Formats: sequence, C-alpha cells, structure tokens
Amino acid sequence: MIQVNHVTLDESRVLSEMQYHPSASQREAMMKAAEALIIGELLRQRAQALGIEGADDVASDSADFVTALFDRELQLPEATEEECRQYFSSNPHKFMSSPLIELQHILFAAPAEDEMARIEAQQEADSILIKLQLGQSFSELAQAFSDCPSKAQGGDLGVISRGQTVPEFERQILSLPVGLHSQSIETRYGFHLVNITRVTPGQPLSFDECKEKIAEYLQERVKRKSISHYIQQLIAEAKIDGYDFSVPMTPLMQ
Repeated sequence: MIQVNHVTLDESRVLSEMQYHPSASQREAMMKAAEALIIGELLRQRAQALGIEGADDVASDSADFVTALFDRELQLPEATEEECRQYFSSNPHKFMSSPLIELQHILFAAPAEDEMARIEAQQEADSILIKLQLGQSFSELAQAFSDCPSKAQGGDLGVISRGQTVPEFERQILSLPVGLHSQSIETRYGFHLVNITRVTPGQPLSFDECKEKIAEYLQERVKRKSISHYIQQLIAEAKIDGYDFSVPMTPLMQ
C-alpha cells in the first residue's frame, strides 16, 4: 500500500496502471506504474490546493488540470534569438535539407503476420541478389520478379527524400552509397533488393529557415527540465509511505 500525504493508492490501482508501462520485468512495470500514480496524485493535490478546476474529481482520468497547474506554477523564459543562433551554429549537421536518392528496387511481397511467407520471400530475394551480383540486369529482373507496380519501369522509384516512404525503408536507403546493396531490406511489405543509382547530398539550410523550429525545440527542452524540477520539489515536500524515490525510474524524473 502506498500513501501520498495520507491519500492511499491501493494495489489494484497500481496493477491497473501497469498496462501503460511495458517493461523488461513485472517488477519494473510495477515500479513505473507506482511512480506515475504518485506523481499524478501529487500534481492533483497541488492543483486542488490552488483551486484549479477539475482537480477535485479523483475518479476522472482527465489531466486537463495538470496543464493549468503548469501554466500557473512554471515561469518559462522565451528562447531568445541569440540562443537560437548559438544552437544553430553549434549543430550545423542538424540543419540540412534532405538528401535526394534515385533508386531501383525489387519487392518480394509478404504479409507482416505470415511468418512462412516472410521466410520464402527472403529466400527468393537472396536468390535473385546472387544473379544481380553476377551481373544480370536489375531492370530485367525487376520486370520478371518484382511485386511492386514499379516493375513496369524496371523497378525505378524515381527520386526519394525524407518522409516519402515508410520509416524502416527510409532509414536504410538514406545511408547507402551508389550501387547495388549487398543484402535485402526488410519492411512491413516484404523484402526489397535495392540499387542506388544517384545520391544528391542535402544542402545547408539558412538560420531563417530553421529559427522557428529551433525556438520551439529550445522552449520544449526548458519546459521538460522545469517540469522535472517541479515534480522533484513536490516529492521532496511530500510525505510518501510505501515507495522510495531514491532511485528514479520514470523519464519525468530524469
């Protein structure tokens, strides 16, 4: 049993909360669930003390009062242009346009949930890859074996940049050099053989193109730190029985 300033959080609430905290072990999930409930209760009690609407409804899952609480209690400075420029100058690699990739692919389709079909698709991809490595035409093999409509163009996907394809495919093709990739790429659709025909590197962006996103990022970073400090302060001032915060586990406490 856990008590937060004499308010009891019974075991059933902790067990119910565990479903929202997937972890490597049941104990870890239970610890995270307990922390989340304790922090939530501390925020609710503080909001109640300030008379913030919605904080009195203990049975409600709504956390609208938390936003109102942070708005009232946290004084967040605005990111200045000087701070934005400093961040921009210190992280030039983060402010580049997307590289442009021209490529062909051969898709061996298999549903994500069909394990046998996935195995067969990978085996077929490996077999065709050997033919490509021996010098057979990528376009001809794409027309003969690909399950993608692009087979009509010899597997040509044209020019691809960030955000135009599924993440698991994008992550890999954006880092590949020109030429035939030495292994198949697995995605939710199946397995792909890829031939990169041209790479146009990303270009540096100007500060004016980035300053709004930089300001938003810096503001959010300050907010996270302020919230973490605020929660630590509430914990330090509270009487909590049945749980020890000496080893923080939740991201809110980092």
